[in-house]
Amino acid sequence: MPKFVIECPNCGKYAEARTGFFARKKIDCDCGYTINVRTDKMTSRQCPHCGNNVVFNQSKGENARCPVCHEPINTMAEQDKTVEFSCRQCGIRLHTTKGADTYTCPVCDCVNDVAERVQMEKIRSDGLASIIKYEGDNSTFIWKHPIEDFNYGSQLIVHESQEAIFFRDGQALDLFGPGRYTLETQQLPIMEKLYTLPTDTEGTFHTEVYFINKTVQMAVKWGTPEKVRFIDPLTGTPLELGASGEMNLAVADGRKLLLKLVGTMKGISWDEGAGFTQSLQSSFRPLIASAVKTNLPAVIKREEIDILEIDEKLDVISDALCEKIKSGFEEYGLTIPQFYVTRVVLPEDDPNFKRIRELHTIVLQSKVIQAEATIKTVQAQAQAQYRTAEERSKAEIEAARRGYVLEQQATETEIARREAERKIIGAQAEAQAQRMAGLTEAEIMAAKGYNQKDVLQAEVQKAYAEGIGNMGPSISSGGSSGILGDMLGLGVGMAAAQTIAPQIGNMMQGFQTPAQQPASEGWTCPQCGKVGITSKFCPDCGAKKPELTWDCPDCGTKGIKSNFCPNCGRKRGE
Repeated sequence: MPKFVIECPNCGKYAEARTGFFARKKIDCDCGYTINVRTDKMTSRQCPHCGNNVVFNQSKGENARCPVCHEPINTMAEQDKTVEFSCRQCGIRLHTTKGADTYTCPVCDCVNDVAERVQMEKIRSDGLASIIKYEGDNSTFIWKHPIEDFNYGSQLIVHESQEAIFFRDGQALDLFGPGRYTLETQQLPIMEKLYTLPTDTEGTFHTEVYFINKTVQMAVKWGTPEKVRFIDPLTGTPLELGASGEMNLAVADGRKLLLKLVGTMKGISWDEGAGFTQSLQSSFRPLIASAVKTNLPAVIKREEIDILEIDEKLDVISDALCEKIKSGFEEYGLTIPQFYVTRVVLPEDDPNFKRIRELHTIVLQSKVIQAEATIKTVQAQAQAQYRTAEERSKAEIEAARRGYVLEQQATETEIARREAERKIIGAQAEAQAQRMAGLTEAEIMAAKGYNQKDVLQAEVQKAYAEGIGNMGPSISSGGSSGILGDMLGLGVGMAAAQTIAPQIGNMMQGFQTPAQQPASEGWTCPQCGKVGITSKFCPDCGAKKPELTWDCPDCGTKGIKSNFCPNCGRKRGE
């Protein structure tokens, strides 16, 4: 029965196994693990020639080949290529093959990264200074550098968005801000008081560095694992709501977060990470769920939010929940710059919710009908106001037009009245002028010793003389009185009568006394001779009615208009 070596899946050590029908099927390893030859003979290992992780059958012994480079992978020479390193947790010296990825310490069950531990051993053996910098991703809040026990003179690089905490023998010492630091006693004042860093490479103290990511983690998702019971304040109907959203999260106090949550693990992030402590999401899920369940219904009731219009008030709900949740995160060194409720899940399939939606629809329809009625009322009022304003405008326009017509008529009447007055005044002036001319002429004739009767007689005599002169000699010498003579005499008489008739009429009118006038009502116009006028002005020429005056026979006062003489008191007509 050929022999072959088989690797223990638990500790990585090798044990001897055989092939054949009567060979042992189970082998007890020193670590306490029972190797099942049938199942554990298939293993994976890193090929020492090509570096690929391959799966091969250990029962083939030295004939096992790498399926990639076809080089021997399970020969005794390959098995002798082992490495030695210290356990990351307990410090015990361990041995395993170079091709192993991890090795579980049989003492403390710590899973060691073989490549990492080998590299640290190389740095310690060579005495080289290490470069310590952040090599995690941006979603990690705290990250532990995989290399420990740094040498004197190692370089620590901290970026602008980071902080670094230095541990020695499990005690948190200095907190480093952004910059580049050399791990010397001069730059570690706290360590200087406690220890003196060794100058050799075989120091016995244990050192660690944790990096704290200070950037704001955006859009970190959260949600309630269970429904939130809610009593609708309008209908008293119980409902179940769900809420979810996102928040922005950042580290406010890295030392507090490290000491309270991370401990000795490799780090912590919002989601699960290999080798990390429990994720922040798992750690704070009960806090978020409790705060949302307690405060979401209270906020809806306090703000009187309609459950069907809850999306309009997500900002109010977000602010209220953030104030309740923030204190729980700050207790562990975290802060929440922004907190968002992006969705509230409504129970669409719940009959009670469907009834509420129907009632809301009816209320909404009633509001729509009321709004339409209000709009129609406003429109009717507006139309009535418009018609009233239009009628008022028409009335004002008509009143203005009538006022203009009346004003125009009044203007025309005034113009006519003023024209009549002007004519009357003109006629009065003309009549007065003629009267004055007549009076002047009468005074002149009186001054010369004759009157109008003498003038008339002179005119008659003149006309008579002219008529006699125009007759024939027989007539002028007293000849026959035949038909021809009679005709000539009649012509002379008619010519004389035509010549003196107006003058006789005027003279007789001027000399006629009131007692000689015919007995008739009214007055006679002195300008045109119209008789029987009863108005104040002559209807033919517009002359004003003359005022009757009289002369006092006792004292000689002339032109008296009153009934008694103003000088002697004599009564008119006595």
